[in-house]
Order: sequence, then C-alpha cells, then structure tokens
Amino acid sequence: MAQKIGRTVAESEPYWPQAPRPPKGAPNILVILFDDVGFSDFGCYGSPIRTPNIDRLAAEGLRYAGFHTTAMCSTTRAALLTGRNHHSVGMGCLANFDCGFPGYRGKLAREAATLPEMLRPHGYRNYMLGKWHVTRLTETGPTGPFDGWPLGRGFDRYYGFMDAETDQYAPELVRDNTPITPPGTYETGYHLTTDLTDEAIRYIADHTADAPDRPWLCWFAPGACHAPHQAPADLIRSYDAVFERGWDVEREERLARQKAMGLVPPDTKLPPRNDGVRPWDSHPEDERRLMTRLQSAFAAMLEHTDRHIGRLVSFLEDAGLRDDTIILVMSDNGASQEGGPLGFVNAMGPFNFRGEPMAEKIARIDDIGGPDTHSNFPHGWAMASNTPLRRYKQNTHGGGIRDPLVISWPKGIAARGEIRPHFAAACDLVPTLLDIIGIAPPAEVQGVKQMPLEGESFARSLHDAAAPPRGSPQYFEMFGHRGLWQDGWKAVAFHPPGSSFDSDVWELFHLDADFSESDDLAAAEPGRLAALVDEWWRQAQAHQVLPLDDRFGPRIVEYATRFQADRRRFVLHRGMGHLPTDVAPDVRARSYRIEADVVLTPGCEGVLIAHGDATSGYALYVKDGRLHHTLNVGGQKVTVSSDPLPPTATRLGVASLRSDAGPRAFTLLVDGRPAGEVTASIAFVTFISWSGLDVGVGRGSPVADYPAPFAFTGELAKVTVTLDTDQALDGDAVAEAEMARQ
Repeated sequence: MAQKIGRTVAESEPYWPQAPRPPKGAPNILVILFDDVGFSDFGCYGSPIRTPNIDRLAAEGLRYAGFHTTAMCSTTRAALLTGRNHHSVGMGCLANFDCGFPGYRGKLAREAATLPEMLRPHGYRNYMLGKWHVTRLTETGPTGPFDGWPLGRGFDRYYGFMDAETDQYAPELVRDNTPITPPGTYETGYHLTTDLTDEAIRYIADHTADAPDRPWLCWFAPGACHAPHQAPADLIRSYDAVFERGWDVEREERLARQKAMGLVPPDTKLPPRNDGVRPWDSHPEDERRLMTRLQSAFAAMLEHTDRHIGRLVSFLEDAGLRDDTIILVMSDNGASQEGGPLGFVNAMGPFNFRGEPMAEKIARIDDIGGPDTHSNFPHGWAMASNTPLRRYKQNTHGGGIRDPLVISWPKGIAARGEIRPHFAAACDLVPTLLDIIGIAPPAEVQGVKQMPLEGESFARSLHDAAAPPRGSPQYFEMFGHRGLWQDGWKAVAFHPPGSSFDSDVWELFHLDADFSESDDLAAAEPGRLAALVDEWWRQAQAHQVLPLDDRFGPRIVEYATRFQADRRRFVLHRGMGHLPTDVAPDVRARSYRIEADVVLTPGCEGVLIAHGDATSGYALYVKDGRLHHTLNVGGQKVTVSSDPLPPTATRLGVASLRSDAGPRAFTLLVDGRPAGEVTASIAFVTFISWSGLDVGVGRGSPVADYPAPFAFTGELAKVTVTLDTDQALDGDAVAEAEMARQ
C-alpha cells in the first residue's frame, strides 16, 4: 500500500492566500490635484472662470477656506501622499536635486509610507494618473531606479508624466514603468487632459469589472494649470471679453463674490498690489490685449479640465459608484509667479538669455495656447488668482500656501454647500482619510519601520461645523521664506534671495480676524511674535528643515555636475526609448560633438537625434538629400545645411564650439570632414528643453522645419555624443529656468 504523503485538499489550507478585506463601508477615494491654481480660481471660490462641475461638487459637499499647502509642487505632493511634513520625508525643496542633507534628498524616504502603501494591506487597489514629481528627475530614466516611481510607492497602475510639467499636446508619457509615445498629436485633436480622463475611466471600469466589492484610490493629477497653458483656441478666445477690464477690477469683483458666498469674512481687506505689479490701466492697449489673452489661456485650461472632471464624475454616477466615493479637489500651491511682470508667449527663449520683446509677443497673440508656445501669465493675473491673498507660489504668505479644497461624499457627508473655515495643512490629508476609513497607519512597511504621521485628522469637521480647530502648530519654509501658524495666528517672513536670514523681517497676523494678512501686528505684539518665531525654530529643528540654504542655483549646478560626474561619452543605439532631459547628454554651455553611424538608402530622410520640441531644442536630421542641424532657442532657429550627401557617407554629425565671447560655431561633419558651418548668437546657456531626447525620430512637436515625427528611413546604427570639459554654467540663470519648470 502506497504511503500517504501530505494532507488531502480538504484538509489543507487554501494554496492562494485570501486578499485582505477592507473595513466595512470603506469608501472609494478620488483625489483631483490641480497644479498652480490660486485660491480664488474655481467659480465656487469667486472666479468668473467656468467650473460648473467643481462648483457642483462644492454645492453637494464642503468648501474649506483654511486649507494650506507648502508653496511648491513636489513638497505639497510629498505631504499629501505621506501625511508628514515635506522636510521630514526628504522633500524639503524639489525633486530636481539631492543636496545631501536629510531634509533635502529629492526623494520620498522609505520610512514615510504613502497613502496607497497604507491602503493596500486593507484591500484597496490604487491608481495614479498625471503628474508625479516626487522622485529625483535623474532617476526617471530607462534604468530608474524604479523604487521612487508610482508603482514603487504603492500604486498598482500609473499613466502620466514624471516631471514638473509637460507639453499637453506631446507629453512625455509613462505607462507603469515604461515611457510610451502619446496615442495622438495636436493635429489629430490630442490633449493630455482628455487622455488622462479616458485612462482614469478605464482603470475604474476595469476595477469594477474585476473586483466590484473592493474599494479603490484614484489619484488624478492633471497638468492644469501649470505652464504651458494649452487649451482649445476657441475656448481661449471666449475669455477675452471676461478679462479685458484687467486684474485690478478682477480682484475687487472676486473679493466681493467671496464675501457674498461667506468664503471670507465681510470685513476682509484687499491688500495693495504685490511688489512690481503696475496698475492695469498704466499698460498700453496692445500690452493689455496680450495680457488678457495670456490670462484667457489659463482660464481656458482650467475650464477644459473642469469639463473632463465632469466626464469622470458622470461615469461614476452611471456606474453606481458616486455615493460611495469621496472626491477631493484641490491645488498644490498658489498661482505661479514664473510668468514674470509681462508674461510669456514662449518662456524658453528668455530663460536662455534670448529676449522675447513685447512686439514679438503681440505678433504671436493668436498662437497662445498652441503647440509651439510655452505661455504663462504675468504677475498681475497671478495676483488676481490668489485674491485676496498676498504674494505667490514659492512664498509662505497666503498667496503661496492657502488653496481651495472641495470635498464631496454623498453617502458620508450630510452637509451640502457649507463652508468650513478650519485651518488644515497638506500633511493632514492622510490622517483624515485613514480616520474616515477606520484604519491605523502601519508601524512597518516592507521591513522598514515607519516614522509617525505628523498631520492631524480634520475628519470631524466634515460633519460638524463647530469642530475644534487644529491643536498643533504648522510651520512653513520654502527657499528661506518662513512661516508658522498657531491658534489662529501667523508669523511670516519673506526672504530676499542671497540676503542674511538674520535680517529677514517677521510679520504677525491674526488670521482669525485678518484673512488677507493685511494688518501687521508685529510692532503691537512683539512678545507674541517672538514666541511664534521661537516655535518656528523648534519645528524646524524637529522636522529636518535646517540648515537653511537659499542657494538654489548653486545646489542645482552642484547636483548636475555630481550626477554626470566625469561622463563625457554617450552611445545611443538604434531602438532605444525616450531619454528624459535630466539623464540626456548635457550640452549646455560647452563644446561637444555628435556623430551618427548610418547607411544611406536612396531618398532616405528623417531625424538622427532630436532633443526638445518646437519651443526649444536641437535636431540633427537628413532632409532633401542634405544633412541639417537646427538650434532652436525659444522658437528662434539657426540652421546649417550641407551640400547633397554622397551616397557612400557612413558618419553624419555636428561639432559645436563654445566661445567665452558669446557666439558659437556649429560645423556639420560628413565622415569626419567639415560640410557646412554657421555661427550662432544664441545658445543653450541654462537649459536645452524640458522635453527629452530621442534617436531616429522626433517624438514631440518638431524642433526644426520637418513634419514630426520624421522617423529616419535609412539605416541608423547608433549616435555618439562626446562632451568637452569646458562647461561653464551660470548657477543663478539655471535656477531661474528651473524655477519656471516647477
């Protein structure tokens, strides 16, 4: 008789472990996170911009008047995702660099689990769409490491872009861990917001088909309304009549609406214009027309996104999911000051020291919002976006850190259309959601002991307008600007870059009585101010804020130099995928040589290498039987072309010689011999492009005068880029360009 081995199926445990069950009644969660949208930009916060779908969510739920962010995108996203302060988790500044100090690593610490990592053990499936920007950009290339990408931090699916911004018509898309080509073009009607919404609906529909009894988290982070402001042309023009009266009238009307709504106290003052903002009527008529159109592009981008939010919410209703879904709509910081005093049609030129004269801007007014523009509005309109608050994104005054927050949950929130004045911080979101669901944060994730949550739940205020205020203080810091909220009071200091921190002037505001930070009580209550400043230093010590360092430019340059170290040669083979700009060959402010190994076939043409897009970049390509190199700085193009190529040529290239005097020479090379030369007065002084690099094809909008994608039809083996050692970067100029990217 054979020996019985093991247990019978009936006796044994199930082979496949059961997936964890979510708490009873756990809601689905939809987080809609805007970028660079000011406190007053939603219709339900006082704006004339048409946002009926967001307004409907507000009417069916709550609006918060005291929600605070961290003044920048990477930092707010870090706090929103982890429930900790951004310095505490290593994101003290931006995901663009790692300066070595614990609070400034540019990547989320493993000791700080993200919301999806906390929800996964409780049966949630987690989906992410849109902007990430919370891992170092030098780790977003084809080899990662992927531990800081969305799928490495708890999301089950991802479709979006890793950088701070992207072109809405030709985005740098990633699906899960793989860069992909967008499924359409500007010419075919493609827009990233539409695409992200389609994918969000697909993820939730797929989830419902496969696991209808399990809750989900959907983190939806469109590019709107970060520059470039890109939206349908007819929608842009429809706003010209709305904004033609200018930002002074607009601020007054927004504040009046906010008072009528009860969003701000009836005695709220409108602060003076921000420093450097001129009265609207002091600008000539043509300038006003241009600035109106720049604001119209911003407004159209917001309305366009609202339309797609409506499409997503309608899907939830049709699928029977709406009642069980808590929807949160917010912005990551206040409106952007990166458009400067006059705004940009294409900001890429000025950031490489190629000016954009007002006459040129005006001549391009009808291009604004299109595929070859990188527009951003001027300071005056950013000021209006932040009504009635002072300053902008990057700053720790209200205009940088006080933002809209709409929460709607038909099954879980009985209140309809109410306003909550409660102070809340970005790091409070995770504790609030965990409180709602009824789960505790994990003590350990993947073997890593977790730091405690630092935010506080404001879940009680969802049901009780008289809920007590936040009990603990909240600090703020960005580029040396500092602030602290405690018990309805706020101390805040604006820090001029390069100045001594000891010379910063601290202001004191009683926010409970002074919503717009208009009445500085520092002289009247020096003892209270001193106590708040002392508390700021205690908070800074506890949360890895120190050492204070406002050397943004040098930090960027030091990290870029350290990252590429002594690498001087890049071999880019046929068949490679897209390279993000931060891991591509750095040809800024240096001499270099590019050569492609090819076999020319009869009539062949196309891109050999292209880095950038229609707003800025360079391309080496074959067209009409000749070799061409185009340098594109802010839309100004310098092209050198060869004589007809000999069919036997096997190596095509270009050499660029840097000159301290300014102009630089570009020499075409055919089998190592000069084949054409041009001297250019423009160059990549601070950056090449925020779109990346491709070999054998021009993936984005065309850098030069060819029809994208213009794939090379000959035989391409590889492209070799050789960099010289003479690079001389201007740290301050690089910093200015990088700040516009965030």
